[in-house]
Amino acid sequence: MDPHALLDNPALWHLLDEAARLSRGRGTLDCGTESLRRLSSRIDGETAKAVFKASGLDV
Repeated sequence: MDPHALLDNPALWHLLDEAARLSRGRGTLDCGTESLRRLSSRIDGETAKAVFKASGLDV
């Protein structure tokens, strides 16, 4: 999946992230946890950059 699709659609990212967290908590997510962690980190970083830029705090 293209990470930009999730960046462009925060509601979709939220649904995916919540479902993955629930599955991890229940022990039903057998693989892909590292990929999801990296994706989450990337999306969180991009979101933070956008917030800083919108608020005029970007460097």
